Amino acid sequence: MDLNPYIVLGSAVVGFLVGMTGAGGGALMTPMLILLFGVTPSTAISSDLVAAVVMRPLGAFVHLRRGTVNLRLVAWMVLGSVPTAFLGTYLLHQVTGAHQAEKLIQRALGAALLLGTAAMLLRYALDRRGGHRRTERVHAVTARPVATVLIGMVGGLVVGFTSVGSGSLMIVLLLFVYPMLGANQLVGTDLTQAVPLTAAAAAGALLFGHVAFPVTASVVLGSVPAVAVGSLLSSRAPDAYVRPVITFVIFASGLKYVGVGTTALGWVLVVTLFAVAAAWLAVRRPWQPAVVPAEAVSEDAP
Repeated sequence: MDLNPYIVLGSAVVGFLVGMTGAGGGALMTPMLILLFGVTPSTAISSDLVAAVVMRPLGAFVHLRRGTVNLRLVAWMVLGSVPTAFLGTYLLHQVTGAHQAEKLIQRALGAALLLGTAAMLLRYALDRRGGHRRTERVHAVTARPVATVLIGMVGGLVVGFTSVGSGSLMIVLLLFVYPMLGANQLVGTDLTQAVPLTAAAAAGALLFGHVAFPVTASVVLGSVPAVAVGSLLSSRAPDAYVRPVITFVIFASGLKYVGVGTTALGWVLVVTLFAVAAAWLAVRRPWQPAVVPAEAVSEDAP
């Protein structure tokens, strides 16, 4: 297989979204390779992991330069994630080959995508509900070694087997363990710990021989420049609009992989859209006039 220009283009789109929002990398790239380009699940997962080794250090480098990384948390998470990431790729190798095995991998991928969707929604809810109380800075937090290592172990196993989970899933778990930290304080730490985590998973994928190098090269060629551009534009990114779209796509992909039929999937997505719209109307109430702060009124007064 030669370099595929369509995979390059699709990877550029995913990379740009990842750079702008910090979400949806593995959860978008692997389904794209499988659903749009017919790559087998095990090969898509492994090739995505190897490509991520090139992508992830970009974000980590930026945050390390800014000093927004807690290296103690990184160390405890890596202690748990690196061995289990390698274990995850070994388990992927053990079940790869037969048609039923590929079906099993798809089910596991679907479950991971749905879990990632739930994590992203929960993260959004926590940010809205507790954002004002989560005032502690990431460098001031006291590490909880056992809980942090366990988070790393869970995240590493999921990443190694499905390539999904090192982003929103692990951040949500950290938000529960460190309730005074906001999600924005954990992005740099999560990106940094994902570098050795992904490297371990990629090493396992290379060792067990699932990687299709033309696919990997196509993903790298499209995604790496796009991630850099998206990161540079991230301050202007319409995150409030892009992140829900990413979440919806991940949710739809997860349902497809766990075996939901096409017609049923369509109805579930339609009902979900209506439910989300109703919830948005109930919360935002756009028909009500905006309340002007008293300070603004007094300033405008002659």
